[in-house]
Amino acid sequence: MFEKLRDDLRGALNKIVKASDINEELIDSLCRDIQRALLMSDVKVTLVKSITDTLKERALKEQPPKGLSRKDHIVTILYGELAKMLGYSGEVIQSIDKTQEDGQTVATSFFKPGKQNVVLMLGIQGSGKTTVAAKLSRWLTKHGYRVGVVGADTWRPGALTQLKMNCSKINVEVYGEEANKDAVAIAKNGLGYFKDQNLDVVIIDTAGRHKEEEGLLQEMNDMYKAATPELVLLVIDGTIGQGAFKQAEAFHKAAPVGGIVLTKLDGTAKGGGALAASAATGAKVMFIGTGERIDDLEQFSPTRFVGRLLGMGDIKALLEMAKSLEVQADEESVNRLMRGKMTIEDFYSQLESANKMGLKNMLDSLPGISGMVKEDQIDAMQVRMEKWRFIIQSMTKEEKRDPDVMNEARRKRIARGCGQPESEIKAMIKHYNDSKDFMKHNKGRGGFFRKFGIG
Repeated sequence: MFEKLRDDLRGALNKIVKASDINEELIDSLCRDIQRALLMSDVKVTLVKSITDTLKERALKEQPPKGLSRKDHIVTILYGELAKMLGYSGEVIQSIDKTQEDGQTVATSFFKPGKQNVVLMLGIQGSGKTTVAAKLSRWLTKHGYRVGVVGADTWRPGALTQLKMNCSKINVEVYGEEANKDAVAIAKNGLGYFKDQNLDVVIIDTAGRHKEEEGLLQEMNDMYKAATPELVLLVIDGTIGQGAFKQAEAFHKAAPVGGIVLTKLDGTAKGGGALAASAATGAKVMFIGTGERIDDLEQFSPTRFVGRLLGMGDIKALLEMAKSLEVQADEESVNRLMRGKMTIEDFYSQLESANKMGLKNMLDSLPGISGMVKEDQIDAMQVRMEKWRFIIQSMTKEEKRDPDVMNEARRKRIARGCGQPESEIKAMIKHYNDSKDFMKHNKGRGGFFRKFGIG
């Protein structure tokens, strides 16, 4: 996401990195580039000017902390100012080498142990609220919460059906009443239904119309009073840019918004404006939608997000992804890798891990690699990996144990089974052998990358 903003910001920083001398002319040029990048991403003009004015003043007047070069100090100033724009409320960051914590109010801190916590979802029609209800259910269950969902959107035809279909994929029960048009009554009945089911969280999906419509805002207010939620989440379409501020403000009057979810940020130039505007309301941006899959919802962290934009990588995010997917090889597999004895099964396991984590997300999270691989190259790699997974699935146990037994007849059979040409099978075997040789000649080194199947 935000490829254009990311590329523009990194291009601006390259002027500093490559400069032989830091002077006012160079800082002015950097500020102009940053202004252009942020304005193109629909960030408010006054906010952009404030950021660059502060950057220029501090870059020219402040002395770098001990152990930090002048260039690195300018980068950290920009890092801190961008993070504050997106809702970071901590102290100015002094070092980009340390893992930063946001001190932000995270979603789970709203939930009280030993009781059933209620999350009320708000948003106008088309914001993606029903989809987010399912995605949030997925995120919570992955973090150990027992979840139920109430479908109280009586306005949009098919809303309950969509909710049930999405939640059935993750084994989360949905309560709804097709014939009932009283949304507040459905919410009350749903909470009563789940009351004795030993759940940690109940999510209520509500109707969405227009933010100016009094009927909707009154219904939201009545729903808030009836459900007494621990957390009110406002879902906002990221493509509206700076309009996110007014939308959040209108809903906040109907029900105190505790957090914001921004959707559709995977392909919009206005995403920067939506993030900045949402943060300006005082309600934390808690989650961002990064794609269409049910797993494409991530907890938002201003500092980590800015780290990705500036190409500093996000090791913490990568480790969290790996942990959540339990990318843990068994001891025997690890020993084989360390000895350079990788099998096709091990190779397949690495492909599966990369597929689950998302190749783009994984590469974006690695310092030194983040932003270096172009979008079309990642897409081509993803397509090829998918082909190889199908090829391996069509192989016999004997062929997986010892690919050297492969001959023309076997290749033809595998090609028919997986729908790929024989040339692709040969390419896969060659890549497997190259990876195996790499492991063999680099035993005991590069353990971090081996853990994630990179080599």
